Amino acid sequence: MANTPGTMRAVAIDRFGGPEVLEVKSLPVPETGPRDVLIRVAYAGVAEWDVYEQEGGFAGMLGGEPTFPYILGSEGAGVVEDVGAEVERFSPGDRVYAMKLPRGGFYAEYTAVPEDAVAFVPGTFPMEQAAGLGWIGVTALRGLEDVLDVKPGESVLVLGANGGVGHAAVQLARLMGARVLAVASGPDGVELTRRIGADAVVDGREGDVVAAAREFAPDGLDAALLTAGGDVAQLVLSTLRKGGRAAYPHGVEPEPEAVEGIRLQGYDGDPAPDVMERLNRLVERGPFEVHVAGVFPLEEIAKAMEAVGRHHVGKVVVRVE
Repeated sequence: MANTPGTMRAVAIDRFGGPEVLEVKSLPVPETGPRDVLIRVAYAGVAEWDVYEQEGGFAGMLGGEPTFPYILGSEGAGVVEDVGAEVERFSPGDRVYAMKLPRGGFYAEYTAVPEDAVAFVPGTFPMEQAAGLGWIGVTALRGLEDVLDVKPGESVLVLGANGGVGHAAVQLARLMGARVLAVASGPDGVELTRRIGADAVVDGREGDVVAAAREFAPDGLDAALLTAGGDVAQLVLSTLRKGGRAAYPHGVEPEPEAVEGIRLQGYDGDPAPDVMERLNRLVERGPFEVHVAGVFPLEEIAKAMEAVGRHHVGKVVVRVE
């Protein structure tokens, strides 16, 4: 667009490494390809995989040697600034959220994202919450709907229920009509999952998960979404009824091990227009929130990334505008 500046503030790196490589720079606004949506970013979500990318973890996915400066940030929300010639669904001025990994470029005032990874911000949903909706919402919904095929009235356990994907999954499962047992972490995690509508909550650090599951579903749970691995995940699998289903997003470590009589499946949380539309319909039906644990200015991105490595509930975001 004619009024779009030529340069922008951006957090970029000149090499892979630790927090010391992060630097706020003045860089050219990205070009808008024919199928791209140029977004003026208001807020960006921060996640563990952003730190992994900063350290070079996704370098092998780039299709060649990485080029620098390299702008980080895998998701965010803002206003459409411009669209490519072949874009059909969006126009300048639309409120949108989007996701892209690797090299998403959301830690900047502007980023260009393929149209298929962009969605309208639902209704009056707050922009700072929309910034963190993409990956967690899509990942939770793909697990619950596409893999577990959760039906109204079924009993569903969500492990890691106070994390990003987990707290989205608790709310989406309830909106799908399921009964939800949330396994949270710490008093703040228990408080959050109760507030957002879990039917029952157990502290995975201090409580007896197996006893809580048997009380919640005496004949065995119908399904479980495992957003965390380890010993508790294996205990959860033992509480499912014969023929029960369990799913975990790829990236959960250690990966859960199969149990006889249980259908266990890993999956990817890739964005797609139809998935994001389904997500929006549920969010608009509500109640639904992305719990924002902290908001940092763009210049304090290192502190934001440090925060996601500590115990927290919900999502961390950075304010770009």
